[in-house]
Amino acid sequence: MFSLPMGKMTHEIITLWYRPPEVLMGIENYTTKVDSWSIGCIMTEMLTGKPLFPGDCEIGQLFKIFQVTGTPNEEVWPNVVKLPDYKSTFPVWQPRNLQDILPGVESDAIDLIEKMLTLDPEKRISIREALEHVIIKL
Repeated sequence: MFSLPMGKMTHEIITLWYRPPEVLMGIENYTTKVDSWSIGCIMTEMLTGKPLFPGDCEIGQLFKIFQVTGTPNEEVWPNVVKLPDYKSTFPVWQPRNLQDILPGVESDAIDLIEKMLTLDPEKRISIREALEHVIIKL
């Protein structure tokens, strides 16, 4: 296993449509779970032929994410309010069922995508764990 250098990291990583919420809200030290988020977005796009979160700016991108995942709070993402660009004034959206957004996509694929698009990076599936998912093992 390798480790990334510690210190302040840029938030201008990854194409905007695939950028995870923790980066969009200014986290300074992120993990490789940013890649899990990106791959979840790309998998969804491959299955549907269109991007799941086609934002045109960082705040717009966050709002596209929240309209699907629900607006984060301390219950679903402990310490989210401590992120530099978190705003208590964000509009509040309720989470949507991915099965409704991705009709016709099999349930095992939905399960993996949900795990990759988990808001809290601590709870998000790692790439190593994703490789063990039943949909990948088929």
